[in-house]
Amino acid sequence: MQENPRPGTGGERFVPYDERTGNESIVYFTRDLSAAGLRKAYAKVNGTIGGRVGIKLHTGEKNGPNIIPRAWVRELVEQDLPGASIIETNTYYEGDRYTTEQHRETLAVNGWDFCPVDIIDDKGTADLPVEGGKWFDHMTVGEGLLDYDSMVTLTHFKGHMMGGFGGSNKNIGIGCADGRIGKKAIHSYPDGGQWSIATEELMERISESTKATIDHFGRRVCYVNVMRNMSVDGHRGDRPGVRRHRLRDARGRAPRPRGAHRDSPRPAPALLHAGARHGQRALRAGRPRQRRGAHG
Repeated sequence: MQENPRPGTGGERFVPYDERTGNESIVYFTRDLSAAGLRKAYAKVNGTIGGRVGIKLHTGEKNGPNIIPRAWVRELVEQDLPGASIIETNTYYEGDRYTTEQHRETLAVNGWDFCPVDIIDDKGTADLPVEGGKWFDHMTVGEGLLDYDSMVTLTHFKGHMMGGFGGSNKNIGIGCADGRIGKKAIHSYPDGGQWSIATEELMERISESTKATIDHFGRRVCYVNVMRNMSVDGHRGDRPGVRRHRLRDARGRAPRPRGAHRDSPRPAPALLHAGARHGQRALRAGRPRQRRGAHG
């Protein structure tokens, strides 16, 4: 954790490929937006998943229109992840998921009743270290996270009103932080309002929170992002122009959190979306290649 840290700048700028540094990630793509497509994508990236499995899924506000279809998730769980639990945390803002009682009611309304749903901050919190952090030396997560051996990050990719985009980074960084301490540390200055942190600093804080969870699981984690009915934030419907804009943004790679293990390979994410882009092939990975200035 640094003394008097300052956030980065230029987070709104798209960085051309020939200006980027570091190693490429291996990403699989498919046009098959269906339960079968989800299962095929998961099969490509699940090699390190075992033991007690938590599925980090955003289950949505009451009757939320843009969550991943329950039927897709149900088939994935029943066919490929029997015994797994969906894991969630309560929210920092007052609403349908602010308390565990409200959260349970919302889960019932939205039909998440085909497997256990573990609200991991219901019984308490735990602190995970943020190695080499700029803003944090630890992140407070739901204590129940420590009960799992592996994590499947299943994300409805969408925008984020205060931070640009969400994806797996927000699903983990916000979604595993507990609702009262961790989320507050990400979103709020001690002497500021509830949402006093935004833009580059917010994304850096989310990324450091994500790093704490990913370092905890090590290689026993995988990522599947579903690019369907995308919106500027998670609570609004799709709007003209947003889909194309967010698809373009999704091609950019988020900066690696400070202190991340550059030489340790991470499990490859999978990504479902409605249309292939130049250079992408259905459920085939591009070869990882070294970029200028890469480490290791």
